[in-house]
Amino acid sequence: MDIEQIIKTVPKVLLHDHLDGGLRPQTIIELANEMHYKKLPTKDPGELGEWFHRGANKGNLVEYLQGFEHTCAVMNNKESLSRVAYEMMEDMKNDGVCYVETRFAPVFHTSKNLYLDDVVTAVLEGLEKGKKDFNVGYGLILCGMRNMTQNLEIAELAVNFRNQGVVGFDLAGEEGGYPPKKHLEAFQFIQRSNFNITIHAGEAFGKESIWQALQWCGAHRIGHATRLTEDIVLDANRHVVNLGGLAQYILDKRVPLELCLLSNVHTGAIDKIENHPFGYLYKEKFRVTINTDDRLMSDTNMTKEFLTAIKYFHITLDDIEKITINAMKSAFIPYKDRLHYIYNVIKPGYQTMRENMLSLKV
Repeated sequence: MDIEQIIKTVPKVLLHDHLDGGLRPQTIIELANEMHYKKLPTKDPGELGEWFHRGANKGNLVEYLQGFEHTCAVMNNKESLSRVAYEMMEDMKNDGVCYVETRFAPVFHTSKNLYLDDVVTAVLEGLEKGKKDFNVGYGLILCGMRNMTQNLEIAELAVNFRNQGVVGFDLAGEEGGYPPKKHLEAFQFIQRSNFNITIHAGEAFGKESIWQALQWCGAHRIGHATRLTEDIVLDANRHVVNLGGLAQYILDKRVPLELCLLSNVHTGAIDKIENHPFGYLYKEKFRVTINTDDRLMSDTNMTKEFLTAIKYFHITLDDIEKITINAMKSAFIPYKDRLHYIYNVIKPGYQTMRENMLSLKV
């Protein structure tokens, strides 16, 4: 059994995945045909996948986000939303993911006279069917957008669906010029409702964005957080010499960081994978998790992300298990459910893999 097959087989947990950034190219083409959407650059699945990846891999977040015009355009009726959610769950199963939290912005899917409630219900129906068919757990996170004003409504929507499978609220979109504290009313509503907050921060803007997300908006997790490097002093060998107040707080409070290795290169959050802060953040015992962000745009999955971490940061199977448990500890589902996955799915899965590897060596 080669290393790729080992990583693909062991249980994995994914906390930062965009539903509208992970469609199958064939599905986009079929949905575009059904909806008479004419703007796709090609109708060849292989070429379309390459087009999305080529467009995303320019080192610029604004250009990276342009492909979403097409994916959102074909996710604008109940059937397409349910289908995309269901296929995502199948893709998770095929990638060895045992639990996924996927996120999307409902406001982008109302162009065909759907109400926000209709949009969320359709996605949840697809996720629930996928859970039953593929035995993959899920949680749905609803995204407000930094450049929009109706985020309190999205926060209320998230809380309204908390018993149907929505597990949290997120703020996404371009960071520059749109600080998270501009949306305080939405975050305070979530906090008063005893609900969960994750915020994209420190991807395309500095450590101030992370600080605001935590200390103004009450984030329980941070998406990306690559610019936390601005609060960490390294020596010439990229070993940590000193932590600033924000970095120390995040370490001490065990704030989960949703790191996305390949996406961070594609969006220009980091210049090359070798310089990703994952390596030293993990060594310093920050609660880091590894995620896909946008599987279509970055041509990735959890297996590829972990293989990347193995290649560039020399992590082991034990490390992957530890990171997976970190992710499960940080999931937005009840404590009892998190323990179920850790002790009944994740730990037994890695133990079985070790026993299989041992028997192969013998």
